[in-house]
Amino acid sequence: RTIIVDDEPLALDLLRSYLADLPAIEIIAECKNGTQAISAALQHQPDLMFLDIQMPGINGLDVIKNLQSDVTPLVVFVTAYDEYALAAFDVHAVDYILKPLDAESVERAVSRCALRLKNLTENDAADHGVKSGIIDAINSISGKADETPAPQPAGGSGQAVTEESEAKVAQDGKILIKDGGVITLIDQADIDWVDAAGDYMCIHSGGITHIMRSTLKNLLSQLNPEIFKRVHRSTIVNLTCIQKVIPHSKGECFLELGGNERVKVSRNYRSVIKDFLIDMQN
Repeated sequence: RTIIVDDEPLALDLLRSYLADLPAIEIIAECKNGTQAISAALQHQPDLMFLDIQMPGINGLDVIKNLQSDVTPLVVFVTAYDEYALAAFDVHAVDYILKPLDAESVERAVSRCALRLKNLTENDAADHGVKSGIIDAINSISGKADETPAPQPAGGSGQAVTEESEAKVAQDGKILIKDGGVITLIDQADIDWVDAAGDYMCIHSGGITHIMRSTLKNLLSQLNPEIFKRVHRSTIVNLTCIQKVIPHSKGECFLELGGNERVKVSRNYRSVIKDFLIDMQN
Protein backbone atom coordinates (compact mmCIF):
# COMPACT_ATOMS: atom_id res chain seq x y z
CA ARG A 1 0.00 0.00 0.00
CA THR A 2 1.86 2.99 -1.37
CA ILE A 3 1.55 6.78 -1.53
CA ILE A 4 3.52 8.75 -4.10
CA VAL A 5 4.35 12.43 -3.58
CA ASP A 6 5.92 14.91 -6.00
CA ASP A 7 5.11 18.52 -6.90
CA GLU A 8 6.20 17.98 -10.53
CA PRO A 9 3.37 16.39 -12.59
CA LEU A 10 5.78 14.75 -15.05
CA ALA A 11 7.80 13.17 -12.23
CA LEU A 12 4.59 11.92 -10.63
CA ASP A 13 3.44 10.41 -13.94
CA LEU A 14 6.81 8.72 -14.48
CA LEU A 15 6.91 7.27 -10.97
CA ARG A 16 3.36 5.97 -11.33
CA SER A 17 4.19 4.26 -14.62
CA TYR A 18 7.24 2.50 -13.15
CA LEU A 19 5.37 1.36 -10.04
CA ALA A 20 2.42 0.11 -12.12
CA ASP A 21 4.66 -2.65 -13.51
CA LEU A 22 5.43 -3.99 -10.02
CA PRO A 23 2.81 -6.45 -8.68
CA ALA A 24 3.81 -5.84 -5.04
CA ILE A 25 2.69 -2.18 -5.26
CA GLU A 26 -0.83 -0.84 -4.78
CA ILE A 27 -0.90 2.96 -5.19
CA ILE A 28 -3.57 4.19 -2.78
CA ALA A 29 -2.97 7.96 -3.06
CA GLU A 30 -1.09 10.52 -5.16
CA CYS A 31 -0.09 13.85 -3.64
CA LYS A 32 1.26 17.05 -5.18
CA ASN A 33 2.55 18.71 -2.01
CA GLY A 34 3.53 18.10 1.61
CA THR A 35 0.16 19.08 3.03
CA GLN A 36 -1.63 16.47 0.93
CA ALA A 37 1.02 13.89 1.87
CA ILE A 38 0.46 14.38 5.61
CA SER A 39 -3.31 14.12 5.21
CA ALA A 40 -3.05 10.99 3.02
CA ALA A 41 -0.62 9.28 5.42
CA LEU A 42 -2.95 9.90 8.35
CA GLN A 43 -5.99 8.70 6.44
CA HIS A 44 -4.52 5.61 4.76
CA GLN A 45 -1.58 4.65 7.04
CA PRO A 46 0.40 3.21 4.10
CA ASP A 47 3.23 0.70 4.20
CA LEU A 48 5.39 2.71 1.82
CA MET A 49 5.77 6.29 0.62
CA PHE A 50 7.75 7.59 -2.34
CA LEU A 51 8.43 11.16 -1.23
CA ASP A 52 10.03 14.07 -3.06
CA ILE A 53 12.29 16.09 -0.73
CA GLN A 54 12.34 19.44 -2.51
CA MET A 55 8.79 20.80 -2.57
CA PRO A 56 7.52 24.34 -1.92
CA GLY A 57 6.01 24.97 1.50
CA ILE A 58 6.13 21.72 3.46
CA ASN A 59 9.05 19.72 2.03
CA GLY A 60 9.60 15.98 2.27
CA LEU A 61 11.62 16.13 5.48
CA ASP A 62 8.91 18.27 7.11
CA VAL A 63 6.29 15.70 6.09
CA ILE A 64 8.07 13.06 8.16
CA LYS A 65 8.60 15.38 11.12
CA ASN A 66 4.87 16.15 11.17
CA LEU A 67 3.75 12.51 11.34
CA GLN A 68 3.43 10.46 14.48
CA SER A 69 6.13 7.81 14.61
CA ASP A 70 3.70 4.90 14.34
CA VAL A 71 2.03 6.50 11.30
CA THR A 72 5.35 7.01 9.49
CA PRO A 73 5.65 4.44 6.67
CA LEU A 74 8.81 3.13 5.12
CA VAL A 75 10.08 6.00 2.98
CA VAL A 76 11.87 6.13 -0.35
CA PHE A 77 13.05 9.69 -0.96
CA VAL A 78 12.87 10.75 -4.60
CA THR A 79 15.32 13.59 -4.87
CA ALA A 80 17.86 15.57 -6.87
CA TYR A 81 19.97 15.97 -3.70
CA ASP A 82 23.72 15.58 -3.94
CA GLU A 83 24.91 11.99 -3.40
CA TYR A 84 27.40 13.07 -0.74
CA ALA A 85 24.65 14.59 1.40
CA LEU A 86 22.54 11.49 0.94
CA ALA A 87 25.35 9.34 2.33
CA ALA A 88 23.94 10.35 5.72
CA PHE A 89 20.61 8.73 4.82
CA ASP A 90 22.45 5.56 3.82
CA VAL A 91 24.02 5.37 7.27
CA HIS A 92 20.57 5.54 8.87
CA ALA A 93 19.00 3.00 6.48
CA VAL A 94 16.58 5.35 4.70
CA ASP A 95 16.06 4.45 1.04
CA TYR A 96 16.33 7.03 -1.73
CA ILE A 97 16.56 7.27 -5.50
CA LEU A 98 18.08 10.15 -7.42
CA LYS A 99 16.40 12.01 -10.25
CA PRO A 100 16.13 11.52 -13.15
CA LEU A 101 14.16 8.38 -12.34
CA ASP A 102 14.64 5.06 -14.06
CA ALA A 103 12.74 1.79 -13.78
CA GLU A 104 15.69 -0.16 -12.40
CA SER A 105 16.24 2.21 -9.46
CA VAL A 106 12.54 2.22 -8.58
CA GLU A 107 12.35 -1.58 -8.70
CA ARG A 108 15.47 -1.91 -6.55
CA ALA A 109 14.05 0.46 -3.92
CA VAL A 110 10.78 -1.48 -3.81
CA SER A 111 12.68 -4.76 -3.36
CA ARG A 112 14.64 -3.35 -0.43
CA CYS A 113 11.47 -2.07 1.23
CA ALA A 114 9.64 -5.37 0.69
CA LEU A 115 12.50 -7.22 2.35
CA ARG A 116 12.54 -4.80 5.27
CA LEU A 117 8.78 -5.14 5.79
CA LYS A 118 9.12 -8.91 5.73
CA ASN A 119 11.83 -8.84 8.39
CA LEU A 120 10.00 -6.52 10.77
CA THR A 121 9.17 -8.06 14.12
CA GLU A 122 5.80 -7.56 15.75
CA ASN A 123 7.26 -4.86 18.00
CA ASP A 124 8.94 -3.11 15.10
CA ALA A 125 5.67 -2.98 13.19
CA ALA A 126 4.33 -0.30 15.53
CA ASP A 127 7.32 1.92 14.87
CA HIS A 128 9.57 1.29 11.88
CA GLY A 129 12.23 3.56 13.33
CA VAL A 130 12.03 5.57 10.10
CA LYS A 131 11.36 8.87 11.77
CA SER A 132 14.23 8.79 14.25
CA GLY A 133 16.56 7.61 11.48
CA ILE A 134 15.59 10.53 9.27
CA ILE A 135 16.08 12.99 12.12
CA ASP A 136 19.55 11.53 12.71
CA ALA A 137 20.26 11.96 9.01
CA ILE A 138 18.98 15.55 8.99
CA ASN A 139 21.29 16.35 11.89
CA SER A 140 24.22 14.73 10.08
CA ILE A 141 23.58 16.66 6.87
CA SER A 142 23.02 19.95 8.66
CA GLY A 143 26.08 19.52 10.87
CA LYS A 144 23.86 19.70 13.93
CA ALA A 145 25.10 16.55 15.62
CA ASP A 146 26.97 17.85 18.64
CA GLU A 147 29.71 15.30 19.26
CA THR A 148 31.80 17.52 21.52
CA PRO A 149 30.97 17.04 25.22
CA ALA A 150 29.93 20.20 27.02
CA PRO A 151 32.53 21.61 29.44
CA GLN A 152 32.07 20.22 32.93
CA PRO A 153 31.84 22.81 35.72
CA ALA A 154 33.99 22.21 38.78
CA GLY A 155 32.28 20.35 41.60
CA GLY A 156 29.41 18.89 39.59
CA SER A 157 28.30 17.08 36.46
CA GLY A 158 27.05 18.69 33.28
CA GLN A 159 23.99 16.43 33.36
CA ALA A 160 23.00 17.74 36.79
CA VAL A 161 23.32 21.33 35.61
CA THR A 162 21.19 20.54 32.55
CA GLU A 163 18.44 18.98 34.67
CA GLU A 164 18.50 21.94 37.06
CA SER A 165 18.24 24.35 34.13
CA GLU A 166 15.35 22.42 32.62
CA ALA A 167 13.51 22.32 35.94
CA LYS A 168 13.95 26.08 36.44
CA VAL A 169 12.75 26.86 32.93
CA ALA A 170 9.77 24.51 33.38
CA GLN A 171 8.77 26.38 36.54
CA ASP A 172 8.65 29.53 34.41
CA GLY A 173 6.25 27.83 31.97
CA LYS A 174 8.81 27.31 29.22
CA ILE A 175 10.73 24.46 27.58
CA LEU A 176 14.45 24.70 26.88
CA ILE A 177 15.68 23.25 23.56
CA LYS A 178 19.39 23.06 22.78
CA ASP A 179 20.26 22.76 19.09
CA GLY A 180 24.04 22.75 18.68
CA GLY A 181 25.16 25.95 20.35
CA VAL A 182 21.75 27.63 20.11
CA ILE A 183 19.27 27.52 23.00
CA THR A 184 15.60 28.19 22.27
CA LEU A 185 12.96 28.85 24.93
CA ILE A 186 9.39 27.94 23.98
CA ASP A 187 6.32 28.88 25.99
CA GLN A 188 4.49 25.71 27.00
CA ALA A 189 1.18 27.34 26.07
CA ASP A 190 2.42 27.57 22.46
CA ILE A 191 3.12 23.82 22.15
CA ASP A 192 0.38 21.99 20.21
CA TRP A 193 1.64 18.41 20.51
CA VAL A 194 4.78 16.33 20.92
CA ASP A 195 5.82 13.16 19.13
CA ALA A 196 8.62 10.88 20.28
CA ALA A 197 11.01 9.52 17.64
CA GLY A 198 13.58 7.36 19.40
CA ASP A 199 15.76 9.61 21.55
CA TYR A 200 14.31 12.74 19.95
CA MET A 201 11.19 14.72 20.73
CA CYS A 202 9.45 16.52 17.86
CA ILE A 203 7.82 19.54 19.48
CA HIS A 204 5.13 21.03 17.25
CA SER A 205 4.40 24.70 17.91
CA GLY A 206 2.55 27.04 15.58
CA GLY A 207 3.32 25.01 12.47
CA ILE A 208 7.03 24.72 13.32
CA THR A 209 8.67 21.47 14.46
CA HIS A 210 11.49 21.82 16.99
CA ILE A 211 13.75 18.81 17.53
CA MET A 212 14.76 18.17 21.15
CA ARG A 213 17.03 15.39 22.39
CA SER A 214 15.19 13.92 25.37
CA THR A 215 13.10 11.01 26.57
CA LEU A 216 9.32 11.25 26.59
CA LYS A 217 9.28 10.69 30.35
CA ASN A 218 11.72 13.55 30.99
CA LEU A 219 9.83 15.99 28.77
CA LEU A 220 6.47 15.02 30.27
CA SER A 221 7.86 15.80 33.74
CA GLN A 222 8.59 19.37 32.60
CA LEU A 223 5.15 20.03 31.10
CA ASN A 224 2.07 21.28 32.94
CA PRO A 225 0.14 18.08 33.82
CA GLU A 226 -3.17 19.95 33.81
CA ILE A 227 -3.13 20.56 30.05
CA PHE A 228 -0.54 18.17 28.61
CA LYS A 229 -1.70 14.56 28.44
CA ARG A 230 -0.31 11.45 26.85
CA VAL A 231 -2.71 10.09 24.20
CA HIS A 232 -0.44 7.44 22.71
CA ARG A 233 2.70 5.62 23.79
CA SER A 234 4.75 8.15 21.78
CA THR A 235 2.51 11.23 21.76
CA ILE A 236 1.63 14.10 24.11
CA VAL A 237 -1.12 16.61 23.32
CA ASN A 238 -1.96 20.07 24.62
CA LEU A 239 -5.66 19.58 25.46
CA THR A 240 -6.40 23.27 24.95
CA CYS A 241 -5.50 22.91 21.26
CA ILE A 242 -8.13 20.25 20.48
CA GLN A 243 -10.74 21.47 17.98
CA LYS A 244 -12.37 18.19 16.94
CA VAL A 245 -12.51 14.59 18.13
CA ILE A 246 -13.04 12.24 15.17
CA PRO A 247 -13.95 8.58 15.88
CA HIS A 248 -11.84 5.90 14.22
CA SER A 249 -11.81 2.11 14.21
CA LYS A 250 -11.08 -0.25 17.12
CA GLY A 251 -11.79 2.32 19.82
CA GLU A 252 -9.20 4.76 18.49
CA CYS A 253 -9.86 8.34 17.43
CA PHE A 254 -8.17 11.32 15.81
CA LEU A 255 -7.73 14.75 17.37
CA GLU A 256 -7.84 17.71 15.00
CA LEU A 257 -5.65 20.49 16.33
CA GLY A 258 -6.13 23.02 13.55
CA GLY A 259 -4.63 23.36 10.11
CA ASN A 260 -3.58 19.97 8.82
CA GLU A 261 -2.50 18.62 12.18
CA ARG A 262 -4.22 15.44 13.26
CA VAL A 263 -3.06 13.21 16.09
CA LYS A 264 -4.15 9.63 16.64
CA VAL A 265 -5.34 8.56 20.10
CA SER A 266 -4.77 4.88 20.86
CA ARG A 267 -7.50 2.95 22.62
CA ASN A 268 -5.30 2.55 25.70
CA TYR A 269 -5.50 6.32 26.23
CA ARG A 270 -9.07 7.02 25.08
CA SER A 271 -10.15 7.58 28.71
CA VAL A 272 -7.97 10.71 28.72
CA ILE A 273 -10.06 12.25 25.94
CA LYS A 274 -13.30 10.99 27.46
CA ASP A 275 -12.46 12.70 30.76
CA PHE A 276 -11.49 15.86 28.89
CA LEU A 277 -14.84 15.98 27.06
CA ILE A 278 -16.75 15.39 30.30
CA ASP A 279 -14.88 18.26 31.96
CA MET A 280 -15.67 20.52 28.98
CA GLN A 281 -19.38 19.72 29.24
CA ASN A 282 -19.36 20.51 32.94
